[in-house]
Amino acid sequence: METLKAILQERFTWGLLLGLLIAGFIWKSAFHAKRNLSKENKRIADEHRDLTSHLNTQLKINASGNQTLQTELEDLKKQNETLRINLAALQQKPGQAELRQLQITETAVRLMREQAPGFAPAWEKAMRQAESDLASADSGLKKLVRRVIPGLGNSSSTASAPLLVTDEKADG
Repeated sequence: METLKAILQERFTWGLLLGLLIAGFIWKSAFHAKRNLSKENKRIADEHRDLTSHLNTQLKINASGNQTLQTELEDLKKQNETLRINLAALQQKPGQAELRQLQITETAVRLMREQAPGFAPAWEKAMRQAESDLASADSGLKKLVRRVIPGLGNSSSTASAPLLVTDEKADG
């Protein structure tokens, strides 16, 4: 026990014990910091893996959606081209020009019945009016009416043109 008292009375011993105590606290702090750092690294690695998995899933979903849209766009382009070709073929179909001319002539004859006195000028006027009526009827509501009921959409209203009614008995 005397030797222990002698050793404890030395300054070197107190310095050594104080240094070992400080080293113990530092070692304990480093151990806890290393353990916390290890846990944080594991958490970050798990989070990274989850985010990577989510990103891959999202990219697969987007890629499949884009692929679906791309194929649908290609199909629609093909349909559009087919419809354009069919429309051009139907417009070039034999008889369409004759049918148009027949409609114009029919409308002109109806107008001539209303406007009979000078046949030649009235005929030319009626032909021009019928052509302009048919041209305006190629678009809009008149076109729809003409497609649904062919005979109804051909005549135009002549409310602005004066009607000349002749009585054949008075002429003869």
